[in-house]
Amino acid sequence: MSLNPKEAELLRRAIALAAIARESGNPPFGSLVVDGDLNMLCEEVNSTLTEGDITAHPELKIARWVGENHAREDAAAFTMFTSCEPCSMCAGAIARSGIGRVVYALSGEQLGEIKPADAPSPLFPWTADGPHLRDEAVAPVAGYY
Repeated sequence: MSLNPKEAELLRRAIALAAIARESGNPPFGSLVVDGDLNMLCEEVNSTLTEGDITAHPELKIARWVGENHAREDAAAFTMFTSCEPCSMCAGAIARSGIGRVVYALSGEQLGEIKPADAPSPLFPWTADGPHLRDEAVAPVAGYY
């Protein structure tokens, strides 16, 4: 799918936000979200280093803002424009916020080709060990949904 001129402009703004993040001493990532008419709602830059918060990714901050300020049914019409494909942490937050579309510049794979081998991965780097204790784990969840 190709971008229309307005969408390309919004994606370029996300890239410009990434440059601002880097100039501020943070990792170079920027994002914004628009409504269904492509009106700007919120924009953020990565601030993980200056805030000392490993979760201060722009996509996560926007997803949190959307969740706090908009109903999920409204958020379904929103589009996030971001300089790089969201990491797994941010993807989960975006899904929970209800944002309906994400447009990104660099893919995670393309970012991986640029980053040194010892840089943190946006994927799950731990060893998974589960599920366990199903009957006990079901008890607090049963009937919630």
